[in-house]
Amino acid sequence: MTTVDPAASSGGPTALRIVLGAQLRRLREAAEITRADAGYSIRGSESKISRLELGRVGLKERDVADLLTMYGVTDQTDRETFLEMVKRSNQPGWWHRFNDLMPDWFQDYVGLEEAAVRILTYELQFMPGLMQTESYARAIASHGRPDSAGQDVERRVGLRMNRQKILHRSGAPRLWAVIDESVLHRPIGGREVMLDQLDHLLELTKEPQITLQVVPYQLSGYAAEGPFTMLRFGEPELPDLVYIEHLAGALYLDKRDEVELYSRVFDRLTVDALTPDRTRQMLSKVRAEI
Repeated sequence: MTTVDPAASSGGPTALRIVLGAQLRRLREAAEITRADAGYSIRGSESKISRLELGRVGLKERDVADLLTMYGVTDQTDRETFLEMVKRSNQPGWWHRFNDLMPDWFQDYVGLEEAAVRILTYELQFMPGLMQTESYARAIASHGRPDSAGQDVERRVGLRMNRQKILHRSGAPRLWAVIDESVLHRPIGGREVMLDQLDHLLELTKEPQITLQVVPYQLSGYAAEGPFTMLRFGEPELPDLVYIEHLAGALYLDKRDEVELYSRVFDRLTVDALTPDRTRQMLSKVRAEI
């Protein structure tokens, strides 16, 4: 058996869980064993195996050891490597301490964001979360009342600031953000907050792995009706996905035709938008006019 390369799957527990699930599926199919039979071998069901293979639930070492035996994986080194990765997939991510503030669907997103090699995002109302200043994020989290912000608001801001660390780590993902021009004129937090936020964008866009473009008013609303984010990964087991958040939850789209549709939309947005250089000029102009 050729197991997953541990060094190539270091993007965090969420991504590792998905990679391991895909590896288990390939092993099961190679052994010509049905999901029902595999489930029975670990005192479970066909649906449990399906959830394991999709990476939607945690992996238990005992279950994985039994499945490896059933699939004919007897080499001790391969088994130990796989089971060690199972242990890593069960370690809580840094966001674990914020779990009480985060719905399950967003915990999955943060875990996948950690593993992405490219993040493509389009925003219509706010600055992209990965590009927000602390004061801007606080204005949003407090619903425009930062002076009365409580502990939960501060922790939400802390969560957002922690997410941004991926942009400054070794092997940082490529971030490509497209925003509607209206975002620059929406006075979130007031004048001083917006001045600071615009300065922050100008600094971020000096980073080689970060691209920002603004869609001007005259082309606004044609390519996409709402915000979305695309995540692309280095591991072949992790399909590209589109994340769309709404008031009651979020959608994760990973079917090829859906991802291709949003990829074409993002391409259209980058064509409609000002170039990165002209975007910087607009940022400076808006800042001067505030």
